[in-house]
Amino acid sequence: MTDTPKSDARQLRKLDFDLSNYFSNTIIPQLFVDADLILRIFTPPAMKQFSLTYDHVGKNIADVKDNLRYPNVVEDIKDIIENSNKVLEKEVQTTDGRWFQMTIVPYIEHEKDIINGVIITFVDITKRLKAMRELEKLNSQYENFKYALAHDIRQPIATITLIADGLLMAHQKNNFLQFEKWIKTLKESSKSLDGLVEDFASGKVEEKGKSSEEGVLNIEEICEDIFTALKMEIKENNIRVNTDLKVTEIFFPRNSLRSVFYNLIKNAVKFSDPKKSSEIKISTEAVKGFVILCVQDNGLGIPFEHQRRIFKKYSRLSKNIPGTGIGLYVVKKMIEDNEGRIKLESKEGEGTTFKVFFKNPS
Repeated sequence: MTDTPKSDARQLRKLDFDLSNYFSNTIIPQLFVDADLILRIFTPPAMKQFSLTYDHVGKNIADVKDNLRYPNVVEDIKDIIENSNKVLEKEVQTTDGRWFQMTIVPYIEHEKDIINGVIITFVDITKRLKAMRELEKLNSQYENFKYALAHDIRQPIATITLIADGLLMAHQKNNFLQFEKWIKTLKESSKSLDGLVEDFASGKVEEKGKSSEEGVLNIEEICEDIFTALKMEIKENNIRVNTDLKVTEIFFPRNSLRSVFYNLIKNAVKFSDPKKSSEIKISTEAVKGFVILCVQDNGLGIPFEHQRRIFKKYSRLSKNIPGTGIGLYVVKKMIEDNEGRIKLESKEGEGTTFKVFFKNPS
């Protein structure tokens, strides 16, 4: 019987040694905090997460300065100690920008069936989160370009439809000069359509203002192309179009700029008010590092209660007017991806103004 206490003491020292040896050699940041919130032991990698030195052993965890961008660690420890069946997992970030999966589990003394503290483990998930965000970014870009292609391709198709009508009229009137003019226009439109398809097929992804297709673009030429594509609709709705382009050039990805202009002008035409003399004003000016594009109409306008969802995907304000509800969503994404912003001003019955702020590098 006299050997039992010595045997127990040796076993206890061995267990203490094994625990200390484990904590000393593991590459995973871990801390053991007892039920009184006293830091008892930690692994060397945990020094980085809690700015620890070995002088901190024996101190209250609340007094240990941490470098986590998460202020509720102490409260979470208390919660786990009070709820033995609970395990907490949370993504937390350190002040150096890395991300960790923090897990807090109760440390249970099974012989006494009591919680004697918690084990806090940190697993570095920075690379995993970065990979997930890159994948989300690629998926978002794919969706945006899919919608952009669907919208952009309508402009040259509308132009070709218009040319077909012109060719038919020229043929019926035996107007060979007009016929040749329309043939020339058809060739130019076909080139534009072919170039558009080639850009998308070749995977020229426009990221955050950086693209092989980005350059100084002529706003007047883009507007003229769009007016040609929408000529029949503008004529049918008896719309007067005025331009005041104080800035005629802009630095932006070519396909995106064409899509932005086409969608905004198309919307102004589509939502014109048949009860009044319709007018669309397109203007540009340079203000404080931005080129500001304004597309203003005196059309139907947008009710105030609907204005907050105008840029949401698949948002449609009227079932009586054809559309997909993605045009303005795509426009907003393209502008913001190139460090710009778009602003809506509208009043029901009076008209709508879209202001686009393009970043001006000059």
